[in-house]
Amino acid sequence: METTVLSPRERLEYEEFKRSRREAEIALTLGKLTVDASRRETDKYALKRACETAKKLHAYGVLVSPVHVVAARRLLAGCTTQVVCVVGGTGESLPAIKKAEAKKAAKQGAHELRLVLCYSELRAGNVQYLKREIKKVRKAAKNCALTVSLEDHSFGEEELMKGVRAACDAGANGVCVRGEIPLVLRAVKTSAGKVRVDVSGVENAEQLRDLMKAGALRATTYFAEQLCSELYRNAHEEAIVLSEPEPVSHAEQILQADRNVDMT
Repeated sequence: METTVLSPRERLEYEEFKRSRREAEIALTLGKLTVDASRRETDKYALKRACETAKKLHAYGVLVSPVHVVAARRLLAGCTTQVVCVVGGTGESLPAIKKAEAKKAAKQGAHELRLVLCYSELRAGNVQYLKREIKKVRKAAKNCALTVSLEDHSFGEEELMKGVRAACDAGANGVCVRGEIPLVLRAVKTSAGKVRVDVSGVENAEQLRDLMKAGALRATTYFAEQLCSELYRNAHEEAIVLSEPEPVSHAEQILQADRNVDMT
């Protein structure tokens, strides 16, 4: 069996290639993040920090409430990061109100809408009502992508899958579920590729990696900078492990000692 031996220069070039590839993979992952700035306590300073973080990481978007769309669009001007707006309030607004809110957000510069469905109708299993609601909002803001929010912790898996089916049938672009692997797997299977499956509530790099492996295509997080640091740290640690020589087993040490004795 032939063994390829790299020269010092070739080894350096190979290490640089692996480093560049790791950085490209991290950049691709960061480009799938949406920085969450939709909390009620988000003031102008918190919004600015979120937008600056998203710009620095080249994240996909910043999630905001309707009152912050204009400011977020201004803060993100000149970069590829998008404004994602939550519409629908608690979910119990009338479809006409949600429609008007969506239309206004689109006009102010939102690139994507995240629609909170009527939870009382979802709990009742009224899928027809949910489909009509999604269609009305999609039509009102036809220039925006529409993602259906299914993140509420009060719902079980079966209830949420009704929301996934409604999103598929009504022509939504995606659904966003809680950052739990069973939910992601079930949503991916239920949607059958008709809608994109996103997740929210991602807190660390390990969770993000597992959710992406399960089929999630985007992730919303409050901890974007922490995730970035963890991704780079993990990549660095993996590089060190790969560059270290493999440990010699005890049996191999004995065989080597015997060979040394024979040679003498």
